[in-house]
Amino acid sequence: MLPTETVMLGDPALTAGIPGEGDLTDEQIDAWLADPKNHIVLKPELPLGLKAGEAEIQGLDANPLTRAKIELGRQLYFDPRLSSDVTISCASCHNPEKGYAFDTRFGIGVGGQEGGRNTPTAYNRILSGAQFWDGRAASLEEQAKGPIANPIEMSNTHEACVACLKGIPGYVKQFDKIFDDGLTIDNVAKAIASFERVIVTGPAPWDYYQELKSFETAYAADVEDLDALKEEDPDLYAEYNRLKEAAAQHPLSESAARGGELFFSDKAGCTACHLGANFTDEKYHNLGVGMDAEKPDLGRFEVTQQDADRGAFKTPTVRNVAQTAPYMHDGSQATLEEVVEWYAQGGHPNQWLSEKIKKLELSDQDKADLVAFMKEGLTGDLPKVNAGRLLPDAEAAKEASEKALEEAGVN
Repeated sequence: MLPTETVMLGDPALTAGIPGEGDLTDEQIDAWLADPKNHIVLKPELPLGLKAGEAEIQGLDANPLTRAKIELGRQLYFDPRLSSDVTISCASCHNPEKGYAFDTRFGIGVGGQEGGRNTPTAYNRILSGAQFWDGRAASLEEQAKGPIANPIEMSNTHEACVACLKGIPGYVKQFDKIFDDGLTIDNVAKAIASFERVIVTGPAPWDYYQELKSFETAYAADVEDLDALKEEDPDLYAEYNRLKEAAAQHPLSESAARGGELFFSDKAGCTACHLGANFTDEKYHNLGVGMDAEKPDLGRFEVTQQDADRGAFKTPTVRNVAQTAPYMHDGSQATLEEVVEWYAQGGHPNQWLSEKIKKLELSDQDKADLVAFMKEGLTGDLPKVNAGRLLPDAEAAKEASEKALEEAGVN
């Protein structure tokens, strides 16, 4: 049995890159690959807030995590050489500085081409199976391959991408060491997916608030007399003080606290879809968004061809949602205030509108509280990621890519 190690996702050491400065060198890569700890299979734990969802972790049986694979995925994620004209990387659209999404209404690809949907975030993907707004990719690995060959996004071919990477010795070394079959497009996808799986949202103020509240409910009698608690159970007393200090360091405004209670209430009904540790049911719903267009985007229907899926799109997480504007699958709503108002009005009526969407009786204060909850209460830290420390340019890579694209008839 292979050795394993338990790690906490969000630990910046997992995404810090190979130690050093500037472009990666052969010597640094050799030393990294020679270290046995970088090939130990990692058993991830999730931070407070997400931890309740550990049973929902996806994809690790088929693609175990190792430090070497995560690091290789980090390099690929930020490398524009995956695209046909060396201008677009995964991070171009799923930008760490923009909540692993982007602030344009639609995704922008090679040559400034505009896609037809808003860029979904790339964090907390370890808790998600099917990917894309319409769920057309069954796994994160399948999703990672899609943009490379999409004519609007990276406008490459899988063959040309692999040919390019094979012209870069540092990549060849890593793939040969990490994967039995070396550098293939499937292994490119496995590496990128491994990196993305360790990008998770850290504990948010609501998580600390709830942890303290749960403790105070469970030990209501004890916390009424803290002097007695300190005397009779010093460990429990110390734990209570730890929770209070953590909540104090991550304060939640009164408005956000009210918004949190409202979010989980029948009055707002948000948890009809936004539930669980990652605040999503991972299902598809028609909210009426864009359904008044002459030719509306039919979303999940394009995958399943089931009438019930017309206009249905996957429920996104609302963790760190303040960082991922604009909103909805078409980026049509610029602010969270607009999103709340959309739900309050009951969406846009259409034949396939989800039964979960109903007009809400919300006051202006209710709406403001819901927005405060999402902005303040659900925003946690994202792990620090080294976006530099990549492999240097290689002329052989460019020549191999150009030849493969020419053979494929791609300009």
